[in-house]
Amino acid sequence: MANLVRYEQDGHVVTITYNRPERMNAINGQMRAELNAAWLRFRDDNDAWVAILTGAGKAFCAGADIREGGAAGTFAGTFWEKPTINSFESGLELFKPTIAAVNGPCLGYGLTAVSFCDFVIASERATFGFPEVRLGVPTIVGAIRMPQRLRWADAMELLLIGEPVDAWRAKEMGLVWKVVPHEALMDEARQLAARLCQAAPLAVRATKEVAVRTRTMAWVEAVRFGETMRLVANATADAAEGRTAAREKRPPQWKGQ
Repeated sequence: MANLVRYEQDGHVVTITYNRPERMNAINGQMRAELNAAWLRFRDDNDAWVAILTGAGKAFCAGADIREGGAAGTFAGTFWEKPTINSFESGLELFKPTIAAVNGPCLGYGLTAVSFCDFVIASERATFGFPEVRLGVPTIVGAIRMPQRLRWADAMELLLIGEPVDAWRAKEMGLVWKVVPHEALMDEARQLAARLCQAAPLAVRATKEVAVRTRTMAWVEAVRFGETMRLVANATADAAEGRTAAREKRPPQWKGQ
């Protein structure tokens, strides 16, 4: 059975690729299991610092494969107690930087995944949309996530109209960070990943975790949490290396420790 997700590592950068191009990378049960395994592998590998998510062929991801019953997957638990935060798209806690390199149509589950990425680089050929309402079903995680990321009317344009928007409209909304020529997409993503790897990986993760968690905290609690994270990060070997490298006027050698 062919792998429907490719996992490739080059130094500290991992590329996770939807690999079902004959179905526009629509997510079925097998791909769901492989995607979950790929993201957990990335999360748990100390040598993996940055992830790039992209698609094989002409599409990024066409969402759930409704011909095969969708892409939610099966999980342990009773009817009511089944876990719901069980994938990257549903908000898996992951504080390593993530980049979406969107090479073509990005719909449904694909767009939900993009909304959880820190940086979205889009090919000029990319399109973005939540078609669910035109299929008679609501968009749930997207409906929770998009108003947090976009202005209200822009979020509702995606969620309630159900029509795809092009890369330039997505950039205008604030969903896309940068639009680039199609042939330059992966080079742009890799260059960004290389820039991210120049920073201390544990400091990056601590900073991202503070940014994520404090969005819903009151100010005093947010500052207290941030200061606690600072104390923890400052006690790492990388923090000591950063101070030593600055004194010696040399590039730091990060270990992720």
